[in-house]
Amino acid sequence: MAKNKKIYFTLTGMNYFLGQEFLEPGMKVKLKKEFDNQYDKEAILVLLDGLGPIGHVANSCNTVKGESFRAGRIYDLFKKKAEGKVVYMLDYGAVCELKL
Repeated sequence: MAKNKKIYFTLTGMNYFLGQEFLEPGMKVKLKKEFDNQYDKEAILVLLDGLGPIGHVANSCNTVKGESFRAGRIYDLFKKKAEGKVVYMLDYGAVCELKL
């Protein structure tokens, strides 16, 4: 991956948590590898300070939007935790930028 290239990911599955009505561009989110996820060995949970879990990094071609990387492509870029920033809101989810 080229140095200084922006890395985007799709935040999805928010309907299983708190919804997305509160999310806005510019908000900072935290990413945490979910080692015990029985459905996805590359699962990355997305959290928001004060609220906790709000969704996951998309890892399916059906849920990844635009030029976003799927969870499997960014999984090895950090050890356990990372940060991101909401860039665009979508009807179902958001596109965020990974901050390493």
